[in-house]
Amino acid sequence: MNYWLMKSEPDVFGIDDLCKAPGKTEPWDGVRNYQARNMMRDDMKKGDLVFFYHSNCKEPGIAGIMKIAREGYPDHTAFEPKEKYFDPKSDPGNPRWYMVDVRYVRKLKRVITLSELKQNPELSGLPLVRRGNRLSIMPINKRHWDLILALE
Repeated sequence: MNYWLMKSEPDVFGIDDLCKAPGKTEPWDGVRNYQARNMMRDDMKKGDLVFFYHSNCKEPGIAGIMKIAREGYPDHTAFEPKEKYFDPKSDPGNPRWYMVDVRYVRKLKRVITLSELKQNPELSGLPLVRRGNRLSIMPINKRHWDLILALE
């Protein structure tokens, strides 16, 4: 089992939106970073657990848990000119961008804020709190996963 953290802006798509989705499942589309794409395409496996992180908001933090419901497959939004994430260089025969489906598991008892995570010395190796880390998807080791859940 792998553990992940995936970021989304709650006014675009938040944990409540995932909870309200049909089957509480949605595709995680629109990722346009090669490193994040590679993780979705190559490393995320069905059943992996994911922290849902709300970013670019008043109080960024971990809001809930989801799981990978479908492993990486081509992101169709790259092929459709009317889509926000259209990429004219992406080809359905040789897709450039991938996505996974995620399924809602639960909201945390409270949002665990970024400032709280940064203040915890046991989480200093967490990719999220490292200076300059802007990836929207990152792996989380089991030790950090458990430490974060213990903060709930």
